[in-house]
Amino acid sequence: MTKFFWLLVGAMFFITGCGKEEKGCTNVKPADEAAQIAAFATANGITTTKHSSGMYYQIINPGTSPRPAINDSVTVNYIGRYLDYAIFDKSIAPVTFKLVDVIEGWITGVPLISKGGKIKLLIPSTMAYGCNGARTIPSNAVLYFDIDLLDVK
Repeated sequence: MTKFFWLLVGAMFFITGCGKEEKGCTNVKPADEAAQIAAFATANGITTTKHSSGMYYQIINPGTSPRPAINDSVTVNYIGRYLDYAIFDKSIAPVTFKLVDVIEGWITGVPLISKGGKIKLLIPSTMAYGCNGARTIPSNAVLYFDIDLLDVK
């Protein structure tokens, strides 16, 4: 009987431990970040337009043709900031990459301008790195980018 009891207790711990699968992180909905984004835009003199995706943007210069498509290579200069205005990334020289290979906010926002254009993007966390974050970017971080689109190929 004692062996059975300890076997049962051990099985319960095993089942309970295995049953508690590590819960994945939870993404914040863009609507829940809207007030934070609006406050940042107002405080920093950014007149935004809300995209249907939940991202906010301000076109500083629309540029001239062509506009990039998702599979195009783009060359940009950019600065990426958190909403406390701290810079987390910036190009030192022009950077070229395929648009399809970057975060959803860029895939959605960069095609709003053409070659030679400049745009400000306020990207909800779900269109950036979500609840997982990335390297130095914390989970559920709303990101702000200034982007100059230098070339489209």
